[in-house]
Amino acid sequence: MNAAQTALMRRIKAAARKRAKADEVKQVATEDLRRQCRAAREAGIPITTIALEAGISRQAVYDLLGERPSA
Repeated sequence: MNAAQTALMRRIKAAARKRAKADEVKQVATEDLRRQCRAAREAGIPITTIALEAGISRQAVYDLLGERPSA
């Protein structure tokens, strides 16, 4: 491998590490959002209100909670 290729491989490895860290941060944030959505539901807050406050769709809230939308 020449110097340019070695430098490129180093940048690829750094980008991969950065992506792995971002994935980990996203997973932790998603778990926190799930806990807060559950607490809001248990407190009687409607799904529509939770979705609005979280900036996500109602379906996304249902997905986080593992529930089916009511008909």
